[in-house]
This record gives sequence, structure tokens and C-alpha cells, in this order.
Amino acid sequence: MPAELTYPGVYIEELPSGVRTIVGVSTSTTAFVGRARKGPENEATVIHSFEDFNRVFGGLWDESRMSFAVRQYFLNGGSTAVIVRVTRGVPDLAAKATFELSGPAGDLTIEAADPGTWGDNLNIGVDHDTRDPATLFNLVIEDPAPAGSGDVEILRNLSVDPASSSFVTKVLEQRSKFVRVSGTVAPQMPDEAAPAPPTTSGADGGDIRDVDVVPPSGSTGIYALDRTDIFNLLCLPPLTTADDIDPTTYADAAAFCEERRAMLIVDPPSTSTDIAAAVADHDTLNLPNANAALFFPRLKMANPLKNNLIEEFVPCGAVAGVFARTDSQRGVWKAPAGQDAALSGVSEMSFNMTDAENGQLNPRGINALRMFPLIGPVVWGARTLAGADALASEWKYIPVRRLALYIEESLFRGTKWVVFEPNDAPLWAQIRLNVGAFMNNLFRQGAFAGTTPRDAYFVKCDSETTTQDDVNRGIVNIAVGFAPLKPAEFVVIQIQQMAGQTGGA
Repeated sequence: MPAELTYPGVYIEELPSGVRTIVGVSTSTTAFVGRARKGPENEATVIHSFEDFNRVFGGLWDESRMSFAVRQYFLNGGSTAVIVRVTRGVPDLAAKATFELSGPAGDLTIEAADPGTWGDNLNIGVDHDTRDPATLFNLVIEDPAPAGSGDVEILRNLSVDPASSSFVTKVLEQRSKFVRVSGTVAPQMPDEAAPAPPTTSGADGGDIRDVDVVPPSGSTGIYALDRTDIFNLLCLPPLTTADDIDPTTYADAAAFCEERRAMLIVDPPSTSTDIAAAVADHDTLNLPNANAALFFPRLKMANPLKNNLIEEFVPCGAVAGVFARTDSQRGVWKAPAGQDAALSGVSEMSFNMTDAENGQLNPRGINALRMFPLIGPVVWGARTLAGADALASEWKYIPVRRLALYIEESLFRGTKWVVFEPNDAPLWAQIRLNVGAFMNNLFRQGAFAGTTPRDAYFVKCDSETTTQDDVNRGIVNIAVGFAPLKPAEFVVIQIQQMAGQTGGA
């Protein structure tokens, strides 16, 4: 009712409908953790193309297996990635290039924004073509191609006065993607100078280790992803051109994915050169986790850094791209496998298996990557590492597990409005309305089995799920169930010959 009725007439009042739309989260944002030529260290950086990776992380680098995995991800249909650059983490191994800009009262020391030899490529010059040449100066910073990005930054009207709004330390920190001020700033401007080489060279830090990718504690490595909003898939490319990821590292990464409702894509080690070795390596991995999936074998692709010579690469980036493409075209409930799950840029597999050999891997939960005549290279398996026949897991299939994770995360975010609302029948009705609308939308898109909503899903929130004791403790329980679509993994065609007609007309 309106707050006050003072005159005869018609009063109009808007009433809330109780509808709070639950928006589905992303399903294929892929996180990559590994070594890169440049870029911020141990920070989760979102990119939307390989051009972004070139600009921020220095593009393809032969010492970075991650750079090739990211390229393959976007080549196969990926659209959003989260990159965490990891360095060795040992003092003096990962160093920043520094430049001394001389002045009458001392040097102004400029350093590269991030560690690595990439900073040695920078050209930094000073001029006084400003609105007040006596107190202000310009910095010109170039990252010349082909070794660098080819970009040029011109930062104008800088000051050495800490009280100035254009103080050089603050401006470089906020506006420059290439350099920062190191140490204190001299009280007089640097002299005008042409670009000079660095006084101290940068260092890449050397090969990274498993402990750098998955540290025992802290917020570095994969745990830098705690500071990003969401990721759905995690890829850990090899740490070097020769070393593989340790099984314990994969186990820790899979546990982290469980916490974040994400899925880990596991690569076959370099020792998995045939079926027997792949089975043995799978048994050594010993990771029956529904939030992880293993793909075999490795891929042979052209290396643009070596005149397109064919080299062997891990499949995680390409497979994640297929996941993303399938989600976009069909939905997260569609298995990212089959003839439509083509792998772009793949010349051949490191091991070409037969159907019988594929039959040795599938019951163990190892997903095959196959090369078929006319069809080409495709993903030919959709099982989680809990999908071995002997485990009899309800999360046997990748699309079923990923759909559940999608629903969990969407409802987790979409029902936060419930917190601190009066815990009674009107609230429960609102919850059923909003969650039911979300589930019904998925049903209409074909995400569930069943011909009617009653057959496909249920949403229950009432006095049966939330007892008076729950209410007294501030708890509201919401029960949501769905009938998953299982992929048609085995297609059986029965053919029978008709008996010949023996009778006369």
C-alpha cells in the first residue's frame, strides 16, 4: 500500500515480481600456467587472442612450451584465456634490464617492468620538447621488432618533483607497460639523450620447476588463479622442452581444480610412446579424479620458430580449444569429441593407434586422439580420469561432469541474494521460482535427458529440505537434480537377414 493516502483518487504502486534472473557462467575460460618470455610474474592476466599474448607475454618462445599451447588453444577455437607467468623464483636468476639516464644531479635509473632478456631489446631516450623545458622532460620507449612487439611509448611532460602530478615514478607505474623507475629520483632532470643500451642485462631465470608451478603454500604459481574471477579449464604445459609434469604436481593441481569447480587437462608424458607405455604412465599417475581428463598421444605440428619444421607438442592447448569451440557451437553438455572435434594445425599424431589399441585405452579412462582418413585429426574420447570402467563412477563422462560444474557455479553465484533474507515459505517459493527458471532454460536448450521438465530435472526447497532446526541455525537447503545426457560412446547396429520365402503365391 502507498505510504500515505491523502486525496481521493487512484494510486499506483509497483510490486516486486520476485524474479531474480540466474545467469549462467562461462564454461571454457582456460588457465595456462608456465614460462613466458616477458609479462607480469605470478599474476592472473586475462587475454582474448594470441595477439594479446604476443603483446603482453612476448609471443612464441622456444623455451616456453606454454606459448605454443596458448597458440594452439586460440587456433582451435578458444576465446578467453588466463595466463600466469612463472619464473624460477631465485634471486639474481630472474633479473630486470636497467638503464641509467644521466643528469647533473645524478642518474635516473629505469628498469624493465618485468624480468627477462626481453628488456635488453628496449630503446629509451630523453628529450626536452615540453611545455616547460627547464623542469619537464619526455621519455621515448621503443620495443623494436622483430625481437620485440614494435610498439613505441611516448610519455610527455614528466617531472622529478615528488609533489608534482606528473612525477615520473607515478606516471611510469600507471601508464607504461614497458618500464618502471628503480630507486630514488635525482632532484634534477636527466639530460637529453639518444637511446642507449642497458647498463644491466635482464635474465630469464632459467628453467622453472614443479615447485614453482605448484608451490607448497602462498599465492604464486597456480594459486595466483585465486585472484581471478573464474576459470573452467587448467593446462600445465611441460616446464621445459625436455621435462614432464610430475604426477604429484598433477594431483595437487586436480585438487585445486576441485575447489574452483574447474577441470584439469592432463598431457601424456614424453615416455608415452606406445599403448603399453601409455597404460603404464596412466597407472603411475594414479589420479582417479572426476575433475581431470587425460589425452593421448602427443601432437606433431609445425614450429613457426624453426622454419615450420615438424615437432612434437603436448595436446592440452589444442584440446582446450576444442572444448571451447564445442561449448560455443553445441553447449557444455555436448561431448567435446567426435568428427566435429577436429584438431586444427595438426600434421600427425606421435602415435597412430588402431581401433583395437583404442579399445585398450578407453576402459581405463584414457582419451584417444586419432587420425582418420578424410576426417583428419580428431578428439576421440570423452572420459574423465574417474571414468575407468572398474571405478563405476557417476562422473564417468566429461560433458556430464562439466555440466554439473556449470550448474553448481551458476547457482552458487546466482543465489547469493538469498543470504540474510527471512528464512520462511515466501523465500523458499522465490528460490524455487528462480532456480526452476534457470533449469527449465537449460532443459529447453537440450541439456538434459527426458521429454518433459518433470523427467529432466527437479528443484526442491520447502519445509522438507529445510527443517525448523535448520531455520534456527540460519540454514536454507536447496535440492537440485538433473537427468544428464550421456554421450553415445558405443553405437551398436543390429543386422538380421530375412529368411527366404518358401510358400507359393
